[in-house]
Amino acid sequence: MRLSQFRLETGERRVAAVLDDGSAVVVPGVASTHALALEAIGAGQRLAAAVSARLAGAEPVDLEAVLRDGRMLVPLDHPDPAHAYITGTGLTHLGSAEGRDKMHKDLADPSKLTDSMKMFKKGIEAGKPAPGQTGVAPEWFYKGDGSTVVAPGQPLPSPSFALDAGEEPEIVGLYVIGPDGTPFRLGFALGNEFSDHVTERENYLYLAHSKLRASSFGPEILVGPLPGHVAGVSRILRGGGIRWQKPFVSGEDNMCHAIANLEHHHFKYGLFRRPGDVHVHYFGTATLSFSDGIRTEPGDVFEISAPPFGLPLRNAVGQAPAGVPAVRAL
Repeated sequence: MRLSQFRLETGERRVAAVLDDGSAVVVPGVASTHALALEAIGAGQRLAAAVSARLAGAEPVDLEAVLRDGRMLVPLDHPDPAHAYITGTGLTHLGSAEGRDKMHKDLADPSKLTDSMKMFKKGIEAGKPAPGQTGVAPEWFYKGDGSTVVAPGQPLPSPSFALDAGEEPEIVGLYVIGPDGTPFRLGFALGNEFSDHVTERENYLYLAHSKLRASSFGPEILVGPLPGHVAGVSRILRGGGIRWQKPFVSGEDNMCHAIANLEHHHFKYGLFRRPGDVHVHYFGTATLSFSDGIRTEPGDVFEISAPPFGLPLRNAVGQAPAGVPAVRAL
């Protein structure tokens, strides 16, 4: 089962479900996946069961038309965007350290391991602990709250001070915190963890700055477990043609950290277990157009697709309004 959120032509919100036979229907009586998740948690149900219980008399919906019309929403949000955390972990995939290592190599001593490579090696050695054990902590970063998220099909605004506007095709874990502080995973989605790689390359201590950008995920949530091997394609479209294209892989078979280990080291902080909050967590990638020397331009379109996730995620490169307001004394 896959879930998405969209608006009717009248502007009202709805939840859609793609069933095992491939048909897409509107889930009756619920306007958000957040509300649906809280209902399932309260009833002690699995999310798929809570959806199935509502499907009597469900009407069909054309999700491709919804996406084409610009009415698709991200598949999980919070009524108050300040209660949605957008975060991620890097250096999690086999091969993911190569591009980062090139950025931060000590030219005076090329044999010296960068901090990125040291972190990657930690993941290789202890990122997939045995059941009941705690693995090594991954690199972690903050991207913003729910106000930074862009719906599928909408442009990703790049700040006027940005030095780069690059895609990162990733799998995203989507969570809602239950009333007792327990994190509940709804499922997984495609994500574009939009970043500024030139700023990051200048100094690895600027990585935190480079991640404070918009991002997008969806259009659909894959409810249930993530396949061990996910194979997809990341593209940059320009002027009606393909400017760059490359396959990407994800899933635990292609990672040096277990999903459970990444989740543990995120939710071990009490701050991230506040009842009702939403968490959108990017799990990392090993495939970047930036590593191939590509520089994007306003109007370029990112397209990320993988068969288990249904519709592709597309977003153009946009530009945020110029200027930064000065601080005023009170």
